[in-house]
Amino acid sequence: MDTLAQSRIGQIAVVCSDVGRATAFYRDVLGLRFLFAAGPTLAFFDCGGVRLMLTTAEGEYEHPGSMLYYFVSGIEALHAALSARGVEFIDSPHMIAQMPDHQLWLASFRDSEGNPMAIMEEKR
Repeated sequence: MDTLAQSRIGQIAVVCSDVGRATAFYRDVLGLRFLFAAGPTLAFFDCGGVRLMLTTAEGEYEHPGSMLYYFVSGIEALHAALSARGVEFIDSPHMIAQMPDHQLWLASFRDSEGNPMAIMEEKR
């Protein structure tokens, strides 16, 4: 293999200033399946087969995190449920693109550490 074209993402790291607070948010508010913790600065979750690692910033890795987009079904209902659990959304679910066979809907929010996230749905 000489390119990443056939690779799938195995793990995504999200930089946090408080891993304990972020762990509670991802586990208790977003409902991701908690896998394990490795000391006070690492926590791991399963997100549909992709491992999500929460970690503190260190040295050259101290920078804003990447934005995660979660594919969902029933974006409006999930938006309402997460809002009721304290998630502060940047915007409400809205169509961002009309594709030939579906509409792409998105709603953005921030996690407990200020990292941008989004839920998105392909409505057919």
